[in-house]
Amino acid sequence: MRVSEAVIDRLVDGGIETLFGIPGKQTLPLNEAISERDDVEFVMARHETAVSHQAWGYAETSGEMAATVVIPGPGDMNAMNGLKNAKNDCTPIVHIAVETEPEIRGGDGIHETPTDTYDNVVKENITVETPHSTIAELERAIRIARTAPKGPVRIGIPKNFLPMDVPLAEPGESETTSVGDAPEAKVSEAAALLADATAPIVIAGGGVRASDASDELRAVAERLETPVITTYKGKGVFPDDHELSAGTLCGGSGTAIKECIAEADAALGVGTDFDAVTTKNWSIDVPADLVHVTLEASDVGTGYEPTVSIVADAGETLSALESELVDCEIRNETGVERARRTQDAIADRLSELAAVEEPPLTSVSAIEALREAIPRDGVVAVDAGGFRLWTLVAFDAYAPRDYVNPGSWATMGTGVPSAIGAAVANPDQDVVAITGDGGLMMCVHELHTIAEEELDITVVVLDNNDYAIISEEAERSYRMDAGEYGWGATPIDFQSVAGGMGVETKRAETPAEIIETVGEAVETDGPTFVEIPTDPYEPQASVWMNEP
Repeated sequence: MRVSEAVIDRLVDGGIETLFGIPGKQTLPLNEAISERDDVEFVMARHETAVSHQAWGYAETSGEMAATVVIPGPGDMNAMNGLKNAKNDCTPIVHIAVETEPEIRGGDGIHETPTDTYDNVVKENITVETPHSTIAELERAIRIARTAPKGPVRIGIPKNFLPMDVPLAEPGESETTSVGDAPEAKVSEAAALLADATAPIVIAGGGVRASDASDELRAVAERLETPVITTYKGKGVFPDDHELSAGTLCGGSGTAIKECIAEADAALGVGTDFDAVTTKNWSIDVPADLVHVTLEASDVGTGYEPTVSIVADAGETLSALESELVDCEIRNETGVERARRTQDAIADRLSELAAVEEPPLTSVSAIEALREAIPRDGVVAVDAGGFRLWTLVAFDAYAPRDYVNPGSWATMGTGVPSAIGAAVANPDQDVVAITGDGGLMMCVHELHTIAEEELDITVVVLDNNDYAIISEEAERSYRMDAGEYGWGATPIDFQSVAGGMGVETKRAETPAEIIETVGEAVETDGPTFVEIPTDPYEPQASVWMNEP
């Protein structure tokens, strides 16, 4: 059997049945092997930058892993952006990079880059050194990607290995490893600390999603009757309409969430590394009595010094903690009241922006209308940009796999590609991409992928003809003109662009029109593009939510 055929066999045997990529001469042996079978799907992107974002969206919204396939050099380096995004988010991907032949390495062969170029954007970077070892190395890559904390693994396979028919080393049986169970003594200590608190809180991150531990989180929160604040990567792991939900900790968090955290006398941070983006460079006043549950030992003590630290899986730890709390006397009786007070303060701060009903709308008024139009169980893929902070603050998410946005890497151009991955992974759910015009222009080519693949995706662009989050900062902090980086004098006709790529287009200018138009688009089979004009001079969430 040729190496290329064995690679596809091994992926399918490992439960990886979807590959995202762009074919090149170097990848054709793999593409041929894919074309000969009907149990694996190849989704062809229009730019390699989108390939890894598509696989990321696939994994984030399904919990399953996809693979990516790119050519050497330019293809591989274009995909680096999404690989770094996946690494920061602990999202598993097997990235198959067709490599320069070993005998040509160092001689500036076509597309050649040193293999160590990619070391810092993936969890592990594996180079296959002999054709015979290809499958054993691929098996190792899959195992590493799926081992918690999960992440993208690059495997470089020289292009001249793929068509070879050689005896292949067969890897032995192996299992995905874990960091082990939560230590009983530490769990007991954590339970006692939290039960004895009169105003505890929970801060839940993306690790809860990765562990599929939303039920366990909810059980602990309800047992303690404590408010739950999610991080920007944890949004959705706890329903935003639950009576104990107290919002999302992000760059757009306002005084209400900060006060809720500061007034607490104990905190459980679970599935979060308390990174600099979440905590605004660790300026958030987290309680001294802190229980920190994380998979990365190096996260412990970074930014905040915990009273109890547990390096273990979020789900296993939460389950053990809930069992321990059964026999504890819970002192806290104010959780629902504190959560409601926080949510009421957020709603009050948003009310002025939400009340705008005439074009151009604020992001908040548009986002609240979108929430009403999109089914509760729809999957929503959100791009980066100024509007993302408003979405984190104002758009309710209800399930852990139904909301995806980039984490601390915060790269723009992810919204449409990640929606493609979500639609491929979840064909029975409605999928909506929410993007800004700036982010869309970084991945606009993928509208053609949506059309070609006939994916049932509604793409919503909030169009303000500006990199508004940059222009606002330029005016506020650097004495530049309002709208410094806008392009209102040369607006983009997005409906013509999308229509020219084969996507049906619509436009909505008021909340009522958004509800009707987006609702119809979601109900219609096939791809639809909806343009919503928004105000380039609206306030930014990071400023507005922190003003008195």
